[in-house]
Amino acid sequence: MMCGITGTPGTGKSQVGTVLSRRGHTVVHLTATVGPYVIGDDEGRDTQLIDVDRWAEEFVPVDGFVEGHIAHLLPCDRIVVLRCRPDELKKRLAQRKYRKEKIQENTDAEALDVCLIETVENFRPEQILELDTTGKDAAYCADRIEQFVKGEIPAGFGSIDWSGFLEVRS
Repeated sequence: MMCGITGTPGTGKSQVGTVLSRRGHTVVHLTATVGPYVIGDDEGRDTQLIDVDRWAEEFVPVDGFVEGHIAHLLPCDRIVVLRCRPDELKKRLAQRKYRKEKIQENTDAEALDVCLIETVENFRPEQILELDTTGKDAAYCADRIEQFVKGEIPAGFGSIDWSGFLEVRS
């Protein structure tokens, strides 16, 4: 079974993946797999352009976890969308030294449910778990993900609404 862990940058995917790996699970960090598929840079946005269709087509499935903000583009058996309240996400990204514009882009994406919407478009409801990481440590989140994969907690999504965190800009 391949379980994807997706979400906006800063929601905790890599940290959760590290915990799952320490627990003996196979974890593929997707950033390590996209190199051959980079087709350029999106100037001014600190973003690599990736041929995601070719990457997803050529990706060899694993028995374990795949983590990365494009995991929902792979044919996973289950998928977990990590979420983080935008004000907390802003702090996390600032600690990583993200540029102000990049922080705004990612907090807006989180408030608008971008990763969740893309996931819902690609998976059946019973395959999706939405998990709020705000104020939670990676071990707690890894516990919930393991329980979901084992069928001990049900799928579920759509209960988080952070649209109130969108900033009006002129």
